[in-house]
Amino acid sequence: MSLTSVELESDRTIVISRKFNAPARIVFDAWTRADLVKRWWAPKALCVTMASCEADVRVGGGYRYVLRNPDGGEVAFSGQYTEITPPSRLVYTQVFEPMADAGSVTITVTFDERDGKTHMVSRELYPSKEVREAVLASGMEHGLRETMEQLDALVSSPGLD
Repeated sequence: MSLTSVELESDRTIVISRKFNAPARIVFDAWTRADLVKRWWAPKALCVTMASCEADVRVGGGYRYVLRNPDGGEVAFSGQYTEITPPSRLVYTQVFEPMADAGSVTITVTFDERDGKTHMVSRELYPSKEVREAVLASGMEHGLRETMEQLDALVSSPGLD
């Protein structure tokens, strides 16, 4: 099992990396296909489920993921794809809709395949140091680590090809 690394690269940047025991095309698909995103993006330990998951994966296309809390409340993340180079690179924006006034995060994800394994690096650039600090204070890292475990289990499962 591979561990997820979370580093604070600058005042506005968080870098997440992890190695997956799957080819880049599988990891890229799991990151971009709504039917697969539904299976890993919501942290199960928090009893959060995906109420809806939509993705129009093309430059200029958008996505919207709605999470449902155990009490029935919903929160959404949305954004737009700005660069897509399957299966090696994906760039998109992300807005946490309840705090849309805080601005959008620009996320650049690279998928580097070596010997059938994929090293994924996600670089998140926040609009300000204050927004990045608020995200970290929210407990984002715990949920992130869990979703990376869920993604790892998905891309390692038989029959995903």
